[in-house]
Amino acid sequence: MPSALESPEGGEEDVLRYEEMEGDPVSPMELSELLKEGTKESHDRAENTQFVKDFLKGRIKKELFKLATVALHFTYSALEEEMDRNKDNPVFAPLYFPVELHRREALAKDLKYFYGEDWKEKIQCSEATQQYVDRIHHVGQHEPELLVAHAYTRYMGDLSGGQVLKKVAQRALKLPSTEEGIQFYVFDNISNAQQFKQLYRARMNALDFNKNTKERIVEEANKAFRFNMQVFDELDEIGRSLAEEAQDGGFPVHDGKGDIRKCPYYADKLGTAGPGCPFHAAVGLARQPLVQLVLAACVAVAAGAAAWYIL
Repeated sequence: MPSALESPEGGEEDVLRYEEMEGDPVSPMELSELLKEGTKESHDRAENTQFVKDFLKGRIKKELFKLATVALHFTYSALEEEMDRNKDNPVFAPLYFPVELHRREALAKDLKYFYGEDWKEKIQCSEATQQYVDRIHHVGQHEPELLVAHAYTRYMGDLSGGQVLKKVAQRALKLPSTEEGIQFYVFDNISNAQQFKQLYRARMNALDFNKNTKERIVEEANKAFRFNMQVFDELDEIGRSLAEEAQDGGFPVHDGKGDIRKCPYYADKLGTAGPGCPFHAAVGLARQPLVQLVLAACVAVAAGAAAWYIL
């Protein structure tokens, strides 16, 4: 069966194939190389955001992963809407790969898995994501050549580091081996990610852009990274608030460290005159002389019993 990038007849059409990309020299002035070098610092900063670092370590709450999937849904809906709008525009058309790359349907499956059939009614676009979405729509409608930067930043990342995140999420969240919940990371119509990325870069390099336009595309790619980092920071902030909430139907317990006012049981925070933090209540009780005497006696009895058992 021919690949998605080959002509049905298998003839030599004016279509770049995967194998034609291998070993092709890349000029330092080629757009793909300019993007790689020009976004290196932004890429490193994005990878070192707290959200991404925690994700890579498997420290990702399911609720936070769901919200990240929601952000991706709105981002890719905007991106692919603008790509569809510009599919015949020569400044973008060579990079239009809807069968191989588009993620909207995959994200819809993930959201249906996490939120149910009525998932559309349960999600909303966050503030940081909306800013990202607005920029993508502006670019697609007014500066379509800059759409190259957003497509490059998203899809090349999905085919690279995204595959690592897929495995981490599946393991950390105990998701099914059948890949429900992580369809976003599954590219069924790309048989070889490395070769496809080579093809994609070659198509970018073939776009007829002058030096100024290339520089603007690199600048836009750095903006795309900043938008992504803002979404990561927003998710990280939400993640910190989730740490204070009940998990798995239980109640949070203060560990006695830091400011007591940050304790979930702190009366002022709860807006009640309730009994206060159970940790601090227990510590206060343990400081009573009579209680200390009883505890000491218990320890002595337990130690004697243990010594007897060992002998």
